[in-house]
Amino acid sequence: MCCTMSHSLHYWKHIEEAGHTCILKEATAFQHASEVEDVVRKENVDAALAIHIYKGGRFLPDIGIPYGVIFGGTDINEDIKDEHKREVMGIVLLEARFAVVFTDKMKITVETYWPFTKNKIHVQPQGIITRPSTTLKWKTFLESSGIEQEEDNPYVFLLVCGLRHVKDPLYLMDAFSEWHQKEKSVHLVIIGPAVDPFFTKEVAAKVEQETGIHLVLEKPQKDLHAVMKKCFAVVNSSISEGMSATILEAMDLEVPVLARNIPGNAAIVKHGETGLLYSDPQEFVKLSKRLMCCPDFKKGIVSNAREYVKKHHSAESERMAYQRLILSLQ
Repeated sequence: MCCTMSHSLHYWKHIEEAGHTCILKEATAFQHASEVEDVVRKENVDAALAIHIYKGGRFLPDIGIPYGVIFGGTDINEDIKDEHKREVMGIVLLEARFAVVFTDKMKITVETYWPFTKNKIHVQPQGIITRPSTTLKWKTFLESSGIEQEEDNPYVFLLVCGLRHVKDPLYLMDAFSEWHQKEKSVHLVIIGPAVDPFFTKEVAAKVEQETGIHLVLEKPQKDLHAVMKKCFAVVNSSISEGMSATILEAMDLEVPVLARNIPGNAAIVKHGETGLLYSDPQEFVKLSKRLMCCPDFKKGIVSNAREYVKKHHSAESERMAYQRLILSLQ
């Protein structure tokens, strides 16, 4: 039996498809390693897989079972800067059987900080599968989001993110609201879980003050994919990313991506070819207008992006890689 320290569903599916029994635990449900030990004992767990080295992996050293870890963007871009967290991450990596990163650049960063990891680091890009619901009603979604139905063809820009500081959903609000006042057909819909309750309140309060911006509660993945497929463009405004699954899902769904120009996004979005990268809110508006007025340009981007995902983010390749790695925990 394998215990996965994350809510990420597709890794769990890879493990179960190989014939293992898997239980999922969200790392935030634990305060101390002893609580994880209790789960290991009661559930007869043989091995563990942690997603996020610090958030999930810190509970695993010395609990008596083999484990592997997967680096998240927060590990590389945020936690690594904190001396205490970096020390804990080193301890986690020392005992881990393997560690997965999404890109070669992430691998170089990890090996620079922890040279002893050289022979246990594996580069495995995220695999992507999208299954949009066929029952979602677009007009119903627009109405529930607060977008007036008299608008024949609203341009809906969809920002999908967990509501926390690092995703920076406030970044585009002022510029987008100003644009909406001039062009009433453009709308920014922010959709995702309230990861940080206090920050969520701040976001909700800001949305109330602005026009053309709407906040929607998270939806089941199939419904979310259906909304993504119907929207005009998917937006990323994060301060930092490891490898954004939402961006890759949008590419797979043939929806153009407008992503903040940060290293994690630039690693998967080639500006002007597979998506668009912006460096400030004003450039975001400028690039959005170009997408709106140049359908052939938009068509070329989504076609290139779909081919990129098919070539570099195969779900089957990911499945085989994780099933092979799990064998090292036996």
